[in-house]
Amino acid sequence: MLYPQEQLFQEMTFLSYYLHWSRDEVMKLPHWERRRWCREVSSVNQKLNGPEQQSFTLK
Repeated sequence: MLYPQEQLFQEMTFLSYYLHWSRDEVMKLPHWERRRWCREVSSVNQKLNGPEQQSFTLK
């Protein structure tokens, strides 16, 4: 079973935007670590901007 392509692109875009990582850097991360980074960045955004701020949500 493959990882859903749409979700992969969302994670890649999110991390590239906030952490300024290249496509290659993001793609080298294992699935679990990429999702962890997304959660961590979202947590920082919510602390700085309040819970109403749009952030990455894992489905």
